[in-house]
Amino acid sequence: MRDAEDRKPQSDEARSGFLSPSGLGVPAEPESSTTSEFAVPEGLAVPKAGRTGTESEATSEFALPTGLDVTPQPPADTEGSAFNPPSTYRARQAPPVFTPPSGVPVVSLKDVPWQDRMRTMLRMPVTERPAPESLQRPDDETGPAVPRVLDLTLRIGELLLAGGEGAEDVEAAMFAVCRSYGLDRCEPNVTFTLLSISHQPSLVDDPVTASRTVRRRGTDYTRLAAVYQLVDDLSDDETHVSLEEAYRRLAEIRRNRHPYPGWALTAASGLLAGSASVLVGGGFLVFVAAAIGAMLGDRLAWLCAGRGLPEFYQFTVAAMPPAAIGVALTLAHVNVKASAVITGGLFALLPGRALVAGVQDGLTGFYITASARLLEVLYFFVGIVAGVLVVLYFGVQLGAGLNPDAKLGLEERPLIQIAASMMLSLAFAVLLQQERATVLMVTLNGGVAWVVYGAMHYAGDISPVASTAVAAGVVGLFGQLLSRYRFASALPYTTAAIGPLLPGSATYFGLLAIAQNEVDTGLASLTKAVALAMAIAIGVNLGAEISRLFLRIGSAEKRRAAKRTRGF
Repeated sequence: MRDAEDRKPQSDEARSGFLSPSGLGVPAEPESSTTSEFAVPEGLAVPKAGRTGTESEATSEFALPTGLDVTPQPPADTEGSAFNPPSTYRARQAPPVFTPPSGVPVVSLKDVPWQDRMRTMLRMPVTERPAPESLQRPDDETGPAVPRVLDLTLRIGELLLAGGEGAEDVEAAMFAVCRSYGLDRCEPNVTFTLLSISHQPSLVDDPVTASRTVRRRGTDYTRLAAVYQLVDDLSDDETHVSLEEAYRRLAEIRRNRHPYPGWALTAASGLLAGSASVLVGGGFLVFVAAAIGAMLGDRLAWLCAGRGLPEFYQFTVAAMPPAAIGVALTLAHVNVKASAVITGGLFALLPGRALVAGVQDGLTGFYITASARLLEVLYFFVGIVAGVLVVLYFGVQLGAGLNPDAKLGLEERPLIQIAASMMLSLAFAVLLQQERATVLMVTLNGGVAWVVYGAMHYAGDISPVASTAVAAGVVGLFGQLLSRYRFASALPYTTAAIGPLLPGSATYFGLLAIAQNEVDTGLASLTKAVALAMAIAIGVNLGAEISRLFLRIGSAEKRRAAKRTRGF
């Protein structure tokens, strides 16, 4: 008995409540063993593992059972507790795969236009986005309220989307506003009629989500430029714009009147139609007839809008006067090109702005918004077709000698056509309510587009679709460069410049052939018109992407492409 007592460990375990009474005979053990209730049963055969560590580690109540088949770890990494962190993690010196406690380090892109910065970060996962800099415009000690910042963001996005801006650019502007007030974990979402944004301060906090519906749309590029200037000021670290000041400026933008009165818009529609008729081979009389028809159509469309009719019927009514004047001149046997009169009227109605925006949204991955925009374009086009077809059908029944096989002869007068294309772009810019400072640049851009098209198609005998695509690409390239130089939207520099490239003549001849029961010829001509329209939209978008790709102005890194499926 004395020998057994001598072999008992002289530690705290010897005085444990689980010891046997002193009078109870206990078989002698070859060496000290743990007395923990988590000890391996005596009869269980367990392969021996090397014991490295102190005696207190071996007798821990949270020790792993020695019977577990665990790959031996190096002595320095052997941990007895199941609640210890992984051996590769240290709280003070975290490896790169973990987010450090201080957050993601700030990446400075101050020399890059805010559009490119926001597009780049929107394409990045939330965990890889650079952390925003310290809040520059606190409204109080705790900073501005999150719901008010989200409301301001939605109101700015509403004006941009209602003005015809692309979905990607609207998301970039909304993201820029949120980051300017320190809200980095934001996710904006843009569809054709709904804007939403969600902010989650951290992974353990509840997100705050707000949405806004876009019910009214209007074309005012002056207001669009003012909103872009506000977003640029908010994104500038040197310009301190408080939340109240941003609300005040936004209210002023909403209250501002259009830069051009109603009579100027009507005159601009007449100038656009007349210039388009000269562009396709008309003379002075054709110019006057097309201008009168377009102005009558514009006034009728305004009347329908005042009565609350949808835009479909407004386009239908506006397409009738130019076609009626062309048919009347043919019935009166006036020696003019009636086809040029009708084509000029169509130029003033074709929805080129909505088409370019829809194709751009589709190419950048916003398929829902692109589908809605293109469906809107389809409705407008069907309205134009219905209005022109009604007039042409009655004209054919009355004996009007309209020949769908007659081509719009383009005489050798390049200077007159270049001047007509510039006048067309000028009138288009006025209809879009552009700033007076941008009218001159977009007028020159439209002249350059027609020069490129004429040189390729008429001088080089290249197909009209390819010539149109290249000319539209030049328009998109110059427009993007001008917008990046002025830190503004590219729409005021590109939309009006594509006016001379619109497929007015192909549309007219297709409708005329259908009215004369030559459906196959008409559908072929309308298909050509659709191909030309798609060439314009894709060319404009491609030119803008080329400017971002190879002519980066102060850009520190390339924009990431959207990760889409690759056919699986």
